[in-house]
Amino acid sequence: MFRKSLNISLVIALALSAVLAQQSAETLSVERLRTHINYLASDKLEGRRTGSEGANLAAEYIAREFARYGLQRSIGYDTPGMSILEADSPNRYLQKFPYLAGVTLGKNNVLSIQGPDGPSHDFRVSEDWMPLGFSSAGAFDDAGAVFVRYGITASELKYDDYAGIAVAGKVAIAISGTPDGDNPHGQFARYEDSLWKAIAAKQAGAKALIVVARETDFRDDSLSKLSFSHGGSDVGLPVMAISRSGAEILFNLGSLGSASLTSAESQTRTNSQEKIALNGILLSISINLIRREVEAANVVGIINGADPVLKNETIVIGAHYDHLGRGGEGSLAPHEGDIHHGADDNASGTAGLLELARLFASSDTPRPRRTIVFIAFSGEEEGLLGSNYYVNHPLRPLENTVAMINMDMIGRMKNNKLIVGGVGTAEGWRKVIDSSAKFWGIGVIPTPDTYGGVLPGTLTANLTRSGTANTNNAGTTAALDSIRSLDLTLNEDGYGPSDHSSFYAKKVPVLFLWTGTHEDYHKPSDTADKINYEDEAHILSFVERIIRTIDASNARPVYTVAKSESQGRTMGFRVYLGTIPNYADSGDGLLLDGVRDDSPAAKAGIKAGDRIVKLAGRDVHNVYDYTYALGEMKAGQEYEVELLRGFERIKLKITPAARK
Repeated sequence: MFRKSLNISLVIALALSAVLAQQSAETLSVERLRTHINYLASDKLEGRRTGSEGANLAAEYIAREFARYGLQRSIGYDTPGMSILEADSPNRYLQKFPYLAGVTLGKNNVLSIQGPDGPSHDFRVSEDWMPLGFSSAGAFDDAGAVFVRYGITASELKYDDYAGIAVAGKVAIAISGTPDGDNPHGQFARYEDSLWKAIAAKQAGAKALIVVARETDFRDDSLSKLSFSHGGSDVGLPVMAISRSGAEILFNLGSLGSASLTSAESQTRTNSQEKIALNGILLSISINLIRREVEAANVVGIINGADPVLKNETIVIGAHYDHLGRGGEGSLAPHEGDIHHGADDNASGTAGLLELARLFASSDTPRPRRTIVFIAFSGEEEGLLGSNYYVNHPLRPLENTVAMINMDMIGRMKNNKLIVGGVGTAEGWRKVIDSSAKFWGIGVIPTPDTYGGVLPGTLTANLTRSGTANTNNAGTTAALDSIRSLDLTLNEDGYGPSDHSSFYAKKVPVLFLWTGTHEDYHKPSDTADKINYEDEAHILSFVERIIRTIDASNARPVYTVAKSESQGRTMGFRVYLGTIPNYADSGDGLLLDGVRDDSPAAKAGIKAGDRIVKLAGRDVHNVYDYTYALGEMKAGQEYEVELLRGFERIKLKITPAARK
């Protein structure tokens, strides 16, 4: 009965949304999009890395635009803990949240070595050695040292550099690289990062880890840059890099001249079984890093609904405004230091958000019946930090949020192809998408794959502005513009590497629009001159009709469990659990924002809000420990997982599935 009433509601919404689309079809401005993107992707904003001055300038720009359009400020007098003075400030559009922006050297960073016959050497921080950004703080004197080759443990590859070595309580010394040499696609590729070497050292019981730099000049080595990972806390033990000249001193003192760094590397690379002894040397280490916490902010503007009842329901329109600054973590550029402009990712989505906000706030267009919340998220590139903060601190009740529409990279459409994700997260989404464009004669047809079948959950719709629809057994093909058409690919899944995932994890129906990746993705070359402005305006008019169709229906979209079409970024893992980690949390253990339905984690009884503290016999203090344990697991084999649920400690059994 409900579905029947929903269908009737959609028919009514179809008629109304067609009229509304007719009234506002020419109001989206290509020139405004160009102005927004040119500013947001300019050199002045230096890539908008979360927590940076450039990101703050972007937030101020978005807030000023919201104010110009007359959107209600997100912060008001009735906000808990908010004083009248604060509520009157220009920051009322900003929802601030804490952000760990980086690390710097504190005082008393020490690395010194005492040889077996008395000679000693003090290494100079920044010149001879450098703590790594994910290192724990700590200090100790007179610890022994062991050479652990590459410092890699990979049980699935039957490889363990710690096998037969007594490392407990000692400092592990490892060289950079992997047994694959310089092959970036080798089987050990994911173990190249010093982070995984650090996790292996901790699991083996090492007191600290020293990684030997690859470059002859330490200043040219990436390990000398005090790089910082925004995705988690410290790794759980002191970790540092040492220059090659410093490593030569260490090996010479430790082997009484019988070995050198060069011979150690040679034996490692030829897989020699001879062990390099570092007998009698004692290391004293002190690491003091200052972690810099700043305020980041989502920018939130609200248009209150006109209907006396439906105004209590909200539709969230979102796009992230942060990007990668001058490179580093997340960048695909060969060198750090160049501005990553992020015109498509995601100045394009932010500009679209601003244009839709202006359009819906305009007195020339019908006021929506439901309340619309426009959110420009920060911290997306660091692990969906801003959207995660919002769903846990919503400015309007999340249970009354009927839908979230997310725009990420909508500025580089090729061959009129637009991807719409999340269509399986609500019962009527396909009808909403279809109804939103029926004024233009839109239909949906299956897309055959290269093997002659149909890709599950993937459909396309050809949209043109002819008023005629042709039907056949496969579906309806129609046409949104007589000159160009939109070729839609509809994906079921509500999860993905963008901000809609945070809402779907809270059981909010979502739609996600993007035009696909390209050769400039996460590179400095993602610049404003490459944006397809006319096509972006075309996409936004389609998004507007979707919003108006949702708003025109009395029935709210009903959340459903979507078919999982992607299992996220694999990082080389062979198994899949279906957990959604919270990358913003810094507590002990791994906090889960969500669990994919019908996944191994869900079948094991794991729930959103659980904190994993042990997995497959490995203690889990953070996301690093979790991914390390995951890399050792095998599909089809049962493991124990220990978690905290509130104040209760629970042990469950989980059987990973093979990653497809």
